[in-house]
Amino acid sequence: MQNKNKDTSVSVNGHRIPDPKLHQLLSFIKSAIRIVGYILIPISLISAAIVLVFSEVIGIIEELV
Repeated sequence: MQNKNKDTSVSVNGHRIPDPKLHQLLSFIKSAIRIVGYILIPISLISAAIVLVFSEVIGIIEELV
């Protein structure tokens, strides 16, 4: 019977190693969101700040995968 568990995390000495593909995907998404945030600076400072804070949230999630 095949194991259908899609968990690709690996443990070394009890420490979980991050999934490199998911980490890279989140990094690209975070970078795209940051670019949008910087483009918004001359248009709307408040919108730019919200988008840039959101990109930091994505960065935190990126480090947790």
